[in-house]
Amino acid sequence: GDDPVLEQSIALRNPYVDPMSLAQIELIARMRALPQSDALEGALAGTIAGIAAGLRNTG
Repeated sequence: GDDPVLEQSIALRNPYVDPMSLAQIELIARMRALPQSDALEGALAGTIAGIAAGLRNTG
């Protein structure tokens, strides 16, 4: 890319955001099996907030 600051930001965030993305995939699969689980909904909301915070302006 043309923006070394953006590249560094992405490199720093990925070790934190990537595991949350994998957890989110698993939680979505579990919610399809148990759609009325408050615990799963809370965990999924946590991954959404965590990924959003991690991505911020880097998309």
